[in-house]
This record gives sequence, C-alpha cells and structure tokens, in this order.
Amino acid sequence: MPTLQEVLRVATDLEPSETEWLHLLVGDWQLIADLSFADLVLWVPAGMEGWLAVAHVRPTTGQMVFFEDVVGRRTHRGRQSLLDQAYLDRRIVRQKDPIFRDDMPVREEAIPVVRNGRSLAVLTRHTNLAAMRTPSRLELTYQSLADALARMIAAGEFPNVSAPTGQRRGAPRVGDGVIRLDVNGVVSYASPNALSAIHRLGHVGDVLDELFAKVVADLLRDESPVDESLAVVVTGRAPWRTEVSSRGASVSMRAIPLTEGGQRVGALLLLRDVSELRRRELELITKDATIREIHHRVKNNLQTVAALLRLQARRLPAGEAGRVALEEAVRRVGVIALVHETLSQGFSETVNFDDIAVRGLQAITEVAKIEHPIRTSVEGSFGLLRAEDATAMAMILSELVQNAVEHGLGESEGGTITVHAERSADESGEELLTVTITDDGAGLPDGFSPGRSGLGTQIVQSLVQDLRGRIVWKAAVPRGTEARFVARLRPLGRDAP
Repeated sequence: MPTLQEVLRVATDLEPSETEWLHLLVGDWQLIADLSFADLVLWVPAGMEGWLAVAHVRPTTGQMVFFEDVVGRRTHRGRQSLLDQAYLDRRIVRQKDPIFRDDMPVREEAIPVVRNGRSLAVLTRHTNLAAMRTPSRLELTYQSLADALARMIAAGEFPNVSAPTGQRRGAPRVGDGVIRLDVNGVVSYASPNALSAIHRLGHVGDVLDELFAKVVADLLRDESPVDESLAVVVTGRAPWRTEVSSRGASVSMRAIPLTEGGQRVGALLLLRDVSELRRRELELITKDATIREIHHRVKNNLQTVAALLRLQARRLPAGEAGRVALEEAVRRVGVIALVHETLSQGFSETVNFDDIAVRGLQAITEVAKIEHPIRTSVEGSFGLLRAEDATAMAMILSELVQNAVEHGLGESEGGTITVHAERSADESGEELLTVTITDDGAGLPDGFSPGRSGLGTQIVQSLVQDLRGRIVWKAAVPRGTEARFVARLRPLGRDAP
C-alpha cells in the first residue's frame, strides 16, 4: 500500500508546505480521535471521482466504527455532499440524522482542514452512537476539548508547526491524563489519571481551581534546576513538552494552547507518569556504562601485560628465541587489547571490524623488521561483528599478515599485502565472512604443511575452527601467497546499531 506522502503527491496538487501540514495533522490526530471517542478519516479531493480516503485512525478510548481499512476508498453520494459543503464553506458540517452502518447508528461530521485561508482536505469524524450513554464529566470535557481542536483545524490554527507531535519515547497520551486550563492557567478540570500523576510528584489534595503553575512550582521548590520550557508548558502558553521530576517520580507534560479567532482561550495539558520508564532507562544507561568500563579496564590490563612482557623481552639478547617469543606475545596481546578498546568506545557488544583491520595492518607494517617498503590495502568490508568473533578475527588476521611480512615479503624486496573481505549467506541464511590475504612475496616454501608449521599457523587453524570455518593456503598468481578462510558468524543480536 502506498504511503500518505506518495498518495498526496499523485492524487493532489498540494504544495510541499501544504502536504507537510497534512502530515503534521496526521502525526497528532490520535489525540483528537481519543478525545472524540470517534474514528477519524482524512479525505482529499480526487477530481471527477469525488473524494479519496488517504488516512484513518481509530480511538483507543472507545468503540470504533470502521473495523476494516478505509484508506483508498472513494466516497458515496451522500457523504460527498457533506465533504463538498465543508470544503467549500470552510466550516464544520454535521449530518442532520445518524446513518446506520451494520445496524449501528453513526453520527458523521466533516471538518475542513484549512491553512492560510485555503481548504486542503476534509477530516470526517465518525461517532458510534450505540455506545453512547449519559456522559460523565470526563467524557463531556473530552468532547469539549475535541470540539475546540476541531474548530482550530477549521480555522487553520491546528496543528502547530512548532509543536512536538508525540513520537518521542514517553510522550503523554489522552488515556494517561488530561488537565484543562482556563486562559489564566487555572485548572478547570483534571482527569483521575492526571491527578494521580500530580500526587506522585508530592502534591497533596485536589488541583481544581488552583493555578497550575503554582502547584508545580511548590513541588519543585527544593529540587535542582528544571527544564527552561517548564514555565510555558504549565501555563499553557506554548505548544511544547517538558518533564517534571520530584521525590523520585517523573511526569511528562505536553501543552496544547486552545485558541478562538487567533486568541488563546485556555489550554489542554497531557500528563503521563513516566517514573518507571525513566528508572528502566537509567538502569540501561548504568548497565551500558558498566560494560564500557569493563572493556576499558580489560584493555588497560592487557596493555599492562604487554608492557611487562616487553620489559622482560628487553632483558634477553637480541635475536634469541626467548626474546622473539616474548615479542610475538606482546603483539598478540596488543591485538586483543585493540578489540576491547573499540568496544569501550560504544554502547554495543558489536564492533565495526573495518576500523580494526586497518589499524591492525598499520601497526604490523610500522614495526616490521624488514628494510624494504611494505604497502597494504583493505578491499571489501568486514562489517559489524560480535565481540567474540571480532577477537578471533583480529588474531587470525594479525597472524596471517605477520607471516606474510616475515616469511613472504621479508625474503624479497618488499611488496604489497592485500586483505579482501566479503559478507555472504549460505542456504540456511547463516552469515558467512570470506577473508583473503594475498602478498606478492617469495611464496610458500617447498613442502609447506600447515600441520607442521610454527605456532602462528597453529593459532590460526585453532581460531578458524572456533569460528566453524576452514582455511587454505596456496600460491598466488603471478607470485606470492594467498591465504583464504571462511568463517560462520554469530547473529549480531538486538543491540546492533
């Protein structure tokens, strides 16, 4: 099904700014549906074919009217005259008598969507009268607020381009709590959920007929500095959102000024108790910070181990087998430290291995003990790897490149080492990573056998097996050595960016 943007582009001749106005309305109309206890449908004129339904929302506070999706439908004759009248006269029009839909009486009214004095579309409100009963004060207040917002839509005063439209985590909704303020900021109505949220902050008693700004100010008198937008939200003077924290509780607030003829006549405040949500977010932040600190300390400890091994190696004569072994151990510990350093800089247990591959190549070639120049290049992409895979991959890459430097290019006049990485998937959908390390050096020695080679080759074979992969060495064309291995990667998990 095409998106609202695509439908508006194809079916209408609206300007980009007018299309954005309809997007703003749809982004915030769940509020109106919930206050109205009614379905809302957005219609745009479609030439000779009448009207086209381009968006639909159902209420979460009452019974719906349309069980099926109405987006993409055209109007019937009776509803078309209602839409035409609202669109042309730029006023709200209500059907004189209810219509019946599946033996359910439905009241319909059309609200023109106006911007800068021009009708852009029509919003229809469909109320299920079968569910109507003697309304409570809450329901009467909700209906009154919905009617006020409908008049603002018809006057081109809603939505407000500077208002946050509610996709932020923890944004308050109608069911979370509603407060109505008069033009002076005095509370004329507070829903039970809204009153409970204020009590969570520490207020005792009712808030009806109280200046809401004073109620909040008294709660925050002994608290730390608060959001600078708080004043305009609690007075209802600006369409904005803030969050109030007191005595361990947090309440999200959103203000929607109510206007008539361009003059502010009051405000609608939505409140939501987000204390538990903020507590969980704090736990996650603390956990993420702890994980980062662990990786940072592991990296520091590994660097300390490498420094101790390096000091020990310096006490041995140059070229002696013991010193060479310690120097190789220093390099291997440094490779593992590099992975943990990368992990300590983010919040995920995955790493972008391309950066590690480049830094590892540079580190090996910079300390290479050969006189001739070495050039390196990385082709393709390793992509994101889990920490376990990244450590094994870094060790494998380090050993293979080190072997290429020492035994391939070290026995010739320098050359080039190329690392090529390619991601793919097998028949079952499991991710594979194929890595090829090629050099243009002296090539493999006669009678080369991985099983009878040195410690580095044995480490590589063991780690490739840990990755459930396989590795082969062969002569490169026209000269040099090619080592290729395929690894089966673990799923990245939900924390991958």
